[in-house]
Amino acid sequence: MRIGIVNGRPHAVEALQRAVALKPEHHVVWVARSGTEAIERCERTPPHLVLMDLLAPEVDGVEATRRIMARTPCAILIVTVNVGANASRVYEAIGHGAIDAVDTPTFGAFDADPHMSAASLLTKIDMVDRMLVNKDGRAVYDNAVRTPPCATALVAIGASAGGPSALATVLHGLPVDFPAGIVVIQHVDEQFAIGMADWLRQHSTLPVRIAAEGDRPTAGTVLLAGTSNHLVFKSRDRLGYTAEPRDYVYRPSVDVFFQSVACHWRGATVGVLLTGMGRDGALGLKAMRNNGCHTIAQDEATSAVYGMPKAAASLQAAADILPMERIADRLVQLLTEPRTAKAI
Repeated sequence: MRIGIVNGRPHAVEALQRAVALKPEHHVVWVARSGTEAIERCERTPPHLVLMDLLAPEVDGVEATRRIMARTPCAILIVTVNVGANASRVYEAIGHGAIDAVDTPTFGAFDADPHMSAASLLTKIDMVDRMLVNKDGRAVYDNAVRTPPCATALVAIGASAGGPSALATVLHGLPVDFPAGIVVIQHVDEQFAIGMADWLRQHSTLPVRIAAEGDRPTAGTVLLAGTSNHLVFKSRDRLGYTAEPRDYVYRPSVDVFFQSVACHWRGATVGVLLTGMGRDGALGLKAMRNNGCHTIAQDEATSAVYGMPKAAASLQAAADILPMERIADRLVQLLTEPRTAKAI
């Protein structure tokens, strides 16, 4: 994988180059000392992945991410000092299309195993590498068992790169008396999940919290997947976490959750697939549509990364393809007229 590094600090650049060199299948194609230089480098020599520092000089990492994704889209991983202390800016960058974030690795003078110091970064890079080539969207839940209808309607939402901004727009557009429970799968490291819920709560008319084992969706409440395990319906109306399937590059996986919805949930149901890189959620959305649920995919013009919704569109998995700003109104329309969603 061709990797570009954006960082103005020589010691950090050296650490990143050293970390990438530990994996011979990856190599650094350029180093940019500022956000401005990174934007130009991406246009001249497009990489597969950019390791972006939030503190990049001239144009910071958030704005550089926005401009790169608008001009020459590619995978961007935020790699910066103390990601946790910069959580709000991490969410901004993810909202503009960055995939994830990780602390800059540090190497001690007497490191016995440099792989240990670079482990978190290398894991993230491998995840992106698999995401860029992954075509596996196997159905995990195939055999739906008919059960009595659930009293509460459900909106199942999947999102990845660019998702926070899209989610904020959708949730902000829903009324306080929205008549459905909402469950969200956003590709984000579990260490940021609580902060993500807090951030979304500031932009939502509805309460947002992390989904807990055994939770039941309730009308007017947003539940967000909160671990690197998959969130699924373990029964007709109870949520839980599972490590299986272990070989999915996306954790938590939108496909795995959507398949569990198709398998277990009985009631008015709408599936929504928002901006994101790769194909996660496309086959799951197709399974939901095949099962009679109404399905929506975000359109290309308003997607920060037109990967997941594009895959859904190519499978004819989406009944509606809508701009981000119209999705909330469509959900209100569908869920106040239940006959247009699925009620089985």
